[in-house]
Amino acid sequence: MSGHSKWHNIQRTKGSQDAKRAKIFTKIAREIIVAVKEGGGGDPSSNSRLATVVAKAKAANMPNDNIKRTIDKALGSGSGDNYESMTYEGYGPCGVAVIVEAMTDNRNRTASEIRHHFDKYGGKMGAAGCVSWSFDRKGVIIVDNEDETLDEEEVLTAALEAGADDIDSDASVFVVYTAPDDLTAVNNALVSSGYALLSAQVEMIPQNYVKLTDPADVGNMDKMLELMEDSDDVQNVWHNYET
Repeated sequence: MSGHSKWHNIQRTKGSQDAKRAKIFTKIAREIIVAVKEGGGGDPSSNSRLATVVAKAKAANMPNDNIKRTIDKALGSGSGDNYESMTYEGYGPCGVAVIVEAMTDNRNRTASEIRHHFDKYGGKMGAAGCVSWSFDRKGVIIVDNEDETLDEEEVLTAALEAGADDIDSDASVFVVYTAPDDLTAVNNALVSSGYALLSAQVEMIPQNYVKLTDPADVGNMDKMLELMEDSDDVQNVWHNYET
C-alpha cells in the first residue's frame, strides 16, 4: 500500500483493541479530556480537535454514553485530570524511525520511561523533529471489507465525494486517506452510507520503510514497540519498521 503502514500493522493494532478494549477506551477518554480543555469546549461542531477524537472513539466502538460522560467530566470544574500532550522522537535498531505520542500528568516520569525503552532495546531517543520530517500527517480511515462484498469503485466514489484524497485496498480492508482537517467529515459520510469502520484517526505516515533482517534486531524492535504501546501514558506509536 502506498503511504500507509502495512495492513499487518493495522491488524496488530486491532488485535490490541480486541484484547485490551478497556485500556483503549481509557486512552481515548484521556484524548477527549485534553481535546475539550485545549481545543475549545465540549461541542464537536465547534471544536475540530474534539470532533476528530470522537470519530476515533466511535470507530473503536466506544459507547456514546462513555463519550458523553467523558466530555461532561472534562467540562466540570472539579475534574482532577491535568494531562498534557507530549511527543517523543527517536530511533530503533538500525535507524528505524519512531514517534511516540503521549498524554501525561507527569512529563518527567513519561520521558524517563520512553527513554528507557529506547535505550534498552538498541535505540536512542532524539531531539524534537529528528524523524518527524520523514512522515506525513494524514487522516486515515480503515473500512472493513472482511467478507469482501464491497465494490472498490463504490467505496472510492463515496470517499472522494465526501472529501477524501485517496483510497487503497489491502487484504480485507479499504484504507481512505484525508487531509487531517477533513477526517471527521469523511468519517461521518462513510458511516452515514452504511460502511463499517475499523479505525479513524490522524496518523503519521512514513515516507519510506526499514526492513530488519537480523533476528536480534527484530526481537528488540518488537519488544520496544510492545512496551511503548502498553504504557498507560502512550497514545500512539508511529514508525517505519516493515516486518
